[in-house]
Amino acid sequence: MKIFKRIIIILFVLIVVAGLGVGMYGYTLYEDKLDEQPLADKVSDVRNSYNFVSIEEVPDDYINAIIAVEDHRYYDHGAIDIIGLGRALFTNIKNGEMQEGGSTITQQVAKNLYFIEEGNVFRRKIAEMFMAIDIENNYSKEDILELYINTIYFGDGYYGIKEACAGYLNKEPKDMNLAESTMMAGVPNAPSVYAPTANKELCKQRQNKVISSMVEHGYISREQADNIDQNFIDEIN
Repeated sequence: MKIFKRIIIILFVLIVVAGLGVGMYGYTLYEDKLDEQPLADKVSDVRNSYNFVSIEEVPDDYINAIIAVEDHRYYDHGAIDIIGLGRALFTNIKNGEMQEGGSTITQQVAKNLYFIEEGNVFRRKIAEMFMAIDIENNYSKEDILELYINTIYFGDGYYGIKEACAGYLNKEPKDMNLAESTMMAGVPNAPSVYAPTANKELCKQRQNKVISSMVEHGYISREQADNIDQNFIDEIN
């Protein structure tokens, strides 16, 4: 019995030490990035960019579409969604492949601001968590959404919703209708696959996922969803 207890204690200590080691592995990257450019300065650069769009300048349908498909518990959790991580892990193990990432919108903002070029995915993920906590501690949920729509990549060299709307729709973000909003919310998940110029059918399939998520979480009715016309995607060159 004593030997069994000793083994349990040793295993517990090893787990704690390993956890601390993993945490420090990512934390040093987080610190290095902040040393290069503090968070406030990075955010200021985004807001002073020529293609910056405030959250008030985009339709509610677009914001709702993003939340529904990317992080439907966005307003209910902090920087990290433990429930979402657990669900993603279960889904990936169940299906035997990486289908869900479990990253919150805030974690995606952290990645877009600091870690796009980081090649070590494991270290980056840990660093993103620390940076996401920093972001949530200093900015409101609306601020974070605003940073998200201005830093995400849409494919074809378009960064941010203003460039993407000009390139794909030939209009300002504020003029997007429901159909256009749902398409644009879906593209950043995998721009090389879902961009309307990459594969129109896959673009429509991703848009359908966004629409279904909006219905599921009460942002639009089933009738509204059924009336969304996807034909405009065929005209995008």
